[in-house]
Amino acid sequence: MVAATRDRIEGIETVDLIAMVENPNVVIVDIRDIRERQRTGCIPGSVYAPRGMIEFWVDPESQYFKEVFGQQGKTYAFHCASGWRSALTALTLQDMGFDAVHLKDGFSTRKKQGGPVEMPTPKDEARAGAPPAPGVIRRRNGKRKILIAVGRRSPIPSARD
Repeated sequence: MVAATRDRIEGIETVDLIAMVENPNVVIVDIRDIRERQRTGCIPGSVYAPRGMIEFWVDPESQYFKEVFGQQGKTYAFHCASGWRSALTALTLQDMGFDAVHLKDGFSTRKKQGGPVEMPTPKDEARAGAPPAPGVIRRRNGKRKILIAVGRRSPIPSARD
């Protein structure tokens, strides 16, 4: 599926994205899970947009629309860890009429090739609209073990239950 997707979208090489970091006409969008960003860092100046919300954040008709995606004349370069999720994202957004490219080999290759990396701060994540840093509280409720994700209202049953 990803291979077929890559035939229909524009992918950029790692070295090219490294050179684009300072370009004011390029918006680099990180769609990795928040825990990936917190664990491995992020591209300086990149925008965080969770993969599960990207279609809503990009759509000006959506109640979840983010202004960062409404800028005219910008090139939006999406990336994930290995280039798979970003390829699918770029195709989906292209089908929605949004001009998007993606980092072919993902963040992990970019980091290996010497691209600058910074650790996101909680303030950066909050400004980007990210959920609070994930955490899990484990409780015993009678005989049933319940996992409660911090920031959520409903308990999430353990897979072992």
